[in-house]
Amino acid sequence: MDIRIEDQHFTGERALFKCHNKTISHCLFDDGESPLKEGRNLIVDHCTFGWKYPLWYGENHIVRNSTFLEMARSGLWYTNHSTFENCLLIAPKLFRRSHDLFLSDIEFKDAKETLWTCDKVTLKNVKAENGDYFLKDSSDVSVDNLTLNGNYCFDGGKNICVRNSVLNSKDAFWNCENVYVENSTIVGEYFGWNSKNIVLKNCKVISHQGFCYIENLKMIDCIIEDSDLIFEYCSNIDIDVKSRLLSVKNPLSGRISSYGIDEFILDDESIDKSKVEYSTKETL
Repeated sequence: MDIRIEDQHFTGERALFKCHNKTISHCLFDDGESPLKEGRNLIVDHCTFGWKYPLWYGENHIVRNSTFLEMARSGLWYTNHSTFENCLLIAPKLFRRSHDLFLSDIEFKDAKETLWTCDKVTLKNVKAENGDYFLKDSSDVSVDNLTLNGNYCFDGGKNICVRNSVLNSKDAFWNCENVYVENSTIVGEYFGWNSKNIVLKNCKVISHQGFCYIENLKMIDCIIEDSDLIFEYCSNIDIDVKSRLLSVKNPLSGRISSYGIDEFILDDESIDKSKVEYSTKETL
C-alpha cells in the first residue's frame, strides 16, 4: 500500500467514495456524509471525522490514532474485518451489523447503542461511557479489560467471554446464551434474567434481585454483596460463593454453597424444595 493521502481537509458527501488500497494520514473529514463509504484495504492514521457515516460498508481497514467527533454518529456500520487502535470515539451509535472487529485501547465517550448485532468482536483495554445497550444482540464476543458505565449491556448476546472488567450496568446479560465472566466486577440490579449457560469465576457481583429466571448458572469462588431476592426461578444452579447471602428466593433446582444465608424466601408451593441443596462453609 504505497499510495498515500496526507494532510488534507475533505468536505462534501462521499469525498473519497470507493477509496481502495491507500494510506490516509493526518486528514480531516467534515461537512459531508459518507466520506470513505465502500472503502477497501485502507490504513487510516491520525485522522479526524466530523460528520455522519464515515466508514460504511468498509472491508479490511486499520484505523489508528483517530478521532470520531460527535457528529460522526452512526459512523461504522456494515464494516468488516477491521481493526481500530488507540482511537477516541465521541460519537454515539457506532458499529452496527459488522463482522470480525478488533478494538484495542479505545475510549468511547458516548457508547449508547454501540456495537449492535455484530459478530466476532474482540475488545481489549476499552473504556465506554453512557453505554446503554452496549453490544446488544452480538455474538462471539471476547472482552479483556473493559470499563463500562451504562445499562442493559450484552442484551440478547451469545457466546460471550469477559475478563478483567468492571461493568456498572443494570440488567446486564439479559436474554443471553453461553456467557463466561472471570475476574470481573458487575454492579447493577437484575443481573442476567432470562439467560442460559452463565458461568462466573472469581467475580464480585452487587445486584438487587439478580440471577433470576436463569437456566444453568454456575458461580465459582465469587462474592455476592448487598444482593437480595436472588436466584428466583433459576434451574440447575451450581453456586459456590465466598460470602453470606442476604436473601434467596424460590430457586428451582441445583446447589448453593455460601457462608450462610440471612433469609430464605420459599413461598411458592408449586416448587419442589427438595431439588435445591444448601450447604454452609466456614469463614476463614
